[in-house]
Amino acid sequence: MKIKLAENYGFCFGVKRAIKIAEENSNSATYGPLIHNSKEIQRLNTDFNVALSENLADFQTGDKAVIRTHGIPKNELSELYARNVDVIDATCPYVTKPQQICEEMSEAGYDIVIFGDDSHPEIKGVKSYATYGAHVVTSVAELEKLHLKERIAVVAQTTRKVENYLEICNYLIPRYKEVRVFNTICNATFENQDAVRKLAQEADVMIVIGGMNSSNTKQLQSIAYEEQKIDSYHIEGADDLDESWFEGKELCGISAGASTPDWIIQQVVDGIKAMTK
Repeated sequence: MKIKLAENYGFCFGVKRAIKIAEENSNSATYGPLIHNSKEIQRLNTDFNVALSENLADFQTGDKAVIRTHGIPKNELSELYARNVDVIDATCPYVTKPQQICEEMSEAGYDIVIFGDDSHPEIKGVKSYATYGAHVVTSVAELEKLHLKERIAVVAQTTRKVENYLEICNYLIPRYKEVRVFNTICNATFENQDAVRKLAQEADVMIVIGGMNSSNTKQLQSIAYEEQKIDSYHIEGADDLDESWFEGKELCGISAGASTPDWIIQQVVDGIKAMTK
């Protein structure tokens, strides 16, 4: 069994930045999971005493609150400041950008369309910055049900597939007088997805490592499985490996989501090697 890593994988700029911020602010708590990787969150807690709280009411005057990479709703951020909480903002700059766009374009009178998952924390935050509300969609079929103004601004969740975003934009452009399209998909997402697409063309089994609630990891796994039609498995760590996946296989490709640290990736590589000696 040969093992090959994708050309681009793992920690993105925003996650590296957030981890560094958390490590520099020991004895603090993140408001919501800092990143979508439970093992790395546990490491921060054990090594740096960075706790996790999902309850806004837990933060009081003088407490240190580290804002997650995905950002939080605007009203919740304002509430933390109003309580004189020491806010350390680790929101990824690639997430801050669509927040700013939604606020500016909404106040300028544009209808806001967001391509993404309404239940995802990033989108909950981005949507909250649209002063006069926003429409969150995942498909053209959902767009068809909306009654929009003649002027529209469109942004995307940072981890979505670009081809799916283009479907949304291509539907809107010929139907409305003015459509402002903002490319808010992260460069690291492009690079990781292209690398998976390329590797899956030569591998006969793909392992994609990342949190089970990580949107960008799910996208990577689906590219290998749906587009390249090879066996592809989404795991969180080496304990999830199954020896049967590698029977009769010659080349195992490995990629990892933007919130997956190198130490977990190495454990998976070592686990596969041990299973396929």
